[in-house]
Amino acid sequence: MHLKTMKCNPFCLIASLEDPDMFNSPVEMAGFEDLFRAFDRNVTFQFFKSFRRVRINFTNALAAAEARAKLHKSDFNGRELRLYFAQSVHIGSPHLEPPKPDKQFLLSPPPSPPVGWEQAKDATPVINYDLLCAIARLGPGEKYELQPGTPTTPSVVVHVCDNDQESSGNEEDMDGGVRQRPKIIQTRRPEYTSSVTQ
Repeated sequence: MHLKTMKCNPFCLIASLEDPDMFNSPVEMAGFEDLFRAFDRNVTFQFFKSFRRVRINFTNALAAAEARAKLHKSDFNGRELRLYFAQSVHIGSPHLEPPKPDKQFLLSPPPSPPVGWEQAKDATPVINYDLLCAIARLGPGEKYELQPGTPTTPSVVVHVCDNDQESSGNEEDMDGGVRQRPKIIQTRRPEYTSSVTQ
């Protein structure tokens, strides 16, 4: 990774303006330019309206330093004018580097895995032998308490059904009686009438 370094440009100032209307008024822009033409007659300007900034390019570094010393935090149209030396950012190389190939094999479609890559082995499944033993001991009509109750929580109990055929069609009422499950009646398909005549 290249180091990022910042250098001050002694020939260039950045002006921060809080008044967005100045960028729409040619008279105010001309007055702003006249402030800096007193230091350098060949100065150029770049106005960045959306950033409320102006880049001021001098031909002489001494003129840029003098303009900053005299005009920084001065008053322009009732607003404070702030001036800063422009900074150029150098990232090291002007070209992008290709990504490191450490995880490229996970991309789709996957190329060949890198040298030395091995597939991870599946972990051994965890088997709860106490639970299997308790389930094996259960018989029809018995119950098994999974979680004992406390004064503030209920207990969790598993009841084993007597017979699959009986329990599949009937349900017990709260009174202990047996009630039939309602039969689901299918909706009849409408009669087919052909709309195409031959």
